[in-house]
Amino acid sequence: MTEQLDRRQALVRAAFSAIAEGGFEGFRLRPIAAAAGIDHSTLHHYFRTKADLIAAVLEHVTSQFEATMHNDLEPAARLRQHLSEIAAAVAHRPELFVVLDELDLRARRDESTGLDIERDEQGWRDALAAIFTEGIERHVWSVDLDVAASVELVIATVKGIRLRPDKAESVVNQLCDLFSPERLTHA
Repeated sequence: MTEQLDRRQALVRAAFSAIAEGGFEGFRLRPIAAAAGIDHSTLHHYFRTKADLIAAVLEHVTSQFEATMHNDLEPAARLRQHLSEIAAAVAHRPELFVVLDELDLRARRDESTGLDIERDEQGWRDALAAIFTEGIERHVWSVDLDVAASVELVIATVKGIRLRPDKAESVVNQLCDLFSPERLTHA
């Protein structure tokens, strides 16, 4: 079982690298299998379809951000920490975001990828909504704060900073300042 898991992980890493280096234009199963040290014909023992491998790449990328939600912090600090860690990743690990951009583009034309991304982003939306809702309940933010709009503002900002990694940290700091408790408490 460990060998099979190792092969699956090698295939995911090889597919990730192929997308990071050449987009989906460079996503060819034979070279990916070769990079993982297996024959192309055995690739389907690990991933039934190309879509399954793409879904595993998405999971590989997004799982690296799960630890950015620090539930032991107050809501405003949790939001700032989460976004700061993402901004640092944008600046220092741009290949993660190149792959996410490629997946977002593919999702527009591929229903399977679109559904996978929608499911994944719903989890992120739920986590962000929980931060904003808890902040309202704890009177960190005004009860007038629109939770859904705030969530979409955060997601749109993160997707936007992927295009300008050199500005990621300053943009995130500005966004967090907009959500600072001093600015948004009920007056």
